[in-house]
Amino acid sequence: MNIRAHAIAIAVFVIVSLSLLMLYSEIYPKHAFDTSSVFFRQLVWAVLGWIVFIIFSRIPFRGLLAVIYPFYVVIIVLLSFVLVAGAARLGAQRWIKIWWFNFQPSEFAKIAIILVLSHYYSRKAVNQIRLNIGSLSFLRGIVYPFLIILVPFGLIVKQPDLGTALLLMFIFLGMAYYSGVKMRYILLILVVGSALSPFLWHCLRDYQKDRILVFLNPNSDPLGAGYTIIQSKIAIGSGRIFGKGWLSGTQGQLNFLPESHTDFIFGIFSEETGFLGSLFLLGLYGVLIFESFRIAQKANDNFGKLFAFGIGLMLAIQVYINISMTLGISPVVGVPLPLMSYGGSNMLVNFLCLGIVQNINARG
Repeated sequence: MNIRAHAIAIAVFVIVSLSLLMLYSEIYPKHAFDTSSVFFRQLVWAVLGWIVFIIFSRIPFRGLLAVIYPFYVVIIVLLSFVLVAGAARLGAQRWIKIWWFNFQPSEFAKIAIILVLSHYYSRKAVNQIRLNIGSLSFLRGIVYPFLIILVPFGLIVKQPDLGTALLLMFIFLGMAYYSGVKMRYILLILVVGSALSPFLWHCLRDYQKDRILVFLNPNSDPLGAGYTIIQSKIAIGSGRIFGKGWLSGTQGQLNFLPESHTDFIFGIFSEETGFLGSLFLLGLYGVLIFESFRIAQKANDNFGKLFAFGIGLMLAIQVYINISMTLGISPVVGVPLPLMSYGGSNMLVNFLCLGIVQNINARG
């Protein structure tokens, strides 16, 4: 068997297996193994995810071109519906309740944006752009594509979901740079955004302000907004080199670490597997990211080249934000750890994206 050809599938299988082990460990003391448990639900999403992965790794990926903009419109409609009749949780209104499944349109907005930007920038060959880097003006390289993503971006900010909104912005700038947009244009956007950030402070909700203040000083509110970060650091540090062992963690099993099955699953993983286990997990993500970038580099099709790069970039940013968040070196913004954090929408989107990347790899 050619390991390189199946590297993505192998890495995905191992990461999802580790996710199920962690969720099992969390509910183990409670003996809550019914169909409503996070372990059982994640298992169902993993099975459905593999079906999605297999389907999209086999169908011709250029067939996606016919559905990109209809899919984009559907996502905008769903994002609008969320603001009107969506389910609210922890101060955010991001979900559509469908039976026992909380559907999160903002997760699918990520792939919609990558598809739209891949189509937009691939209308001119990437290699030609790099040979003539001045061919994309500020208007064509930055303004027009930003207008395309502005509506979903604004709707996601309104929910509010600043983590996903920032993720979309970084994906946009990264894909613009990869397509040959001049670096000074991108730096201009970053400088303007940084200059406006103090004025945006007044637009934040109180809990978002608390998260930023706690990031600067976690001990300022140790029993309130800073509690989760402090407990996350305790979980990671207590794992030491080899970890406490599977089913032997305390932070997640005894409910000391809130949201340990979603945004802070890296904390309980590090507690049970230690520093070496954390390095192993990072290595698996490295495989996914490196393979996505390698496939983008070798792809003959410009749409496929840009899409694979966009997925690799999305994974890299999400992994960095989530892990740095659990370590307390960046503010808490609610970005899940791909394929590890509990959540059906996030799980299906990642399987879908990586299935298409695998497809691009198989078709050269």
